[in-house]
Amino acid sequence: MPGLIGKKIGMTTIFSEEGKNIPCTILEVGPCKVTQIKTVEVDGYNAIQLGFSDQKESRIGKAALGHFKKANSSPLRKLVEFPADFDEIALGDTINVELFQEGDYVSVSGKSKGKGFQGVVKRHNFRGVGDATHGQHNRLRAPGSIGAASYPARVFKGMRMAGQMGNARVSVDNLQVLKVLVDKNMILVKGAVPGAKDSYITIEK
Repeated sequence: MPGLIGKKIGMTTIFSEEGKNIPCTILEVGPCKVTQIKTVEVDGYNAIQLGFSDQKESRIGKAALGHFKKANSSPLRKLVEFPADFDEIALGDTINVELFQEGDYVSVSGKSKGKGFQGVVKRHNFRGVGDATHGQHNRLRAPGSIGAASYPARVFKGMRMAGQMGNARVSVDNLQVLKVLVDKNMILVKGAVPGAKDSYITIEK
């Protein structure tokens, strides 16, 4: 089983045995319910669908309610598929934070905070112009030239320009698991994790 669904609680710091102050993120991970098992014969690929976070029945359609009843599960808010080998996993099983151990390295994915429309200095770390010399007085944070003139007579794809920043799926790899709190369904990972507080994340080995 490669991963679980969770929620970002916030950030804090802990002290190591050597006395170092380590920044870390608290994640509520699981318990997750196995709501569907996909196979090559039926679906064309092997995967496990997990559900997390209870939802009111009144906010679920009839088709989704039937889907959850097949797995003997209450309605769940967040569903995520994980490619997995399911020899030891059955429909309706519950998987919790015990999947991870202290010292493991994990990859955490989430939706980053939306920043709206931003300029190139904030969005792409452009330096901007230093001194307002040579008659220039209002172009301190402008991008400058975005291409040549008659040739190639167009702007190349991928040119770094102002635009929508954030609100996109971001993955951070090789985060170390510092603590696993089984009784609270929480783990502490070293460093920062994408997303705002209470946003959903997926954590994979």
